[in-house]
Amino acid sequence: MVITYKTIRRIAFPAFPLPSSNWEEQDGLLYLDNKLLDDKNMKGKTLGLRRLQTPFKDLFPLKAAVMDTLGLLKHTKNNFIDNDGVPFLYEKTHSASLKYHKIRKIEQKNSASVVWLKGVNFPFKIPRPPNADTSWAGVLYLSGIPWMLYEYSEFQKSDTRRKV
Repeated sequence: MVITYKTIRRIAFPAFPLPSSNWEEQDGLLYLDNKLLDDKNMKGKTLGLRRLQTPFKDLFPLKAAVMDTLGLLKHTKNNFIDNDGVPFLYEKTHSASLKYHKIRKIEQKNSASVVWLKGVNFPFKIPRPPNADTSWAGVLYLSGIPWMLYEYSEFQKSDTRRKV
């Protein structure tokens, strides 16, 4: 399955980078390079639970996890398996503008924070506030509309583009 920025909502995070797309499914078992990735014959709802329950010992090692859309956009690999056990290729098909805005204020909530930026009329929800010395934020724009908070900076950087 090929995923792009338009269909990224289909992914069940976390997703795990894979070294290749040599996966093969047979009788409910998903293999990558002749090692087991997922055993869909097990009852677990997630990839991790099924991997813990499987009687097979030669599991393909999953060493890293991508926790969200931004992590997927920034990752250098394009082969992944998601938490539901669906392997996919992430294809960067669009070039988005990256523009920097001054951080107006940061509101700390119970389980997250909210960042307000100068020139953007809505806040961005983030899991934790940026460092105290951070005063600029880079925002990805799709079709001229602010889409996603991309990075923080101590100073204003030049506007640029990123493949998404």
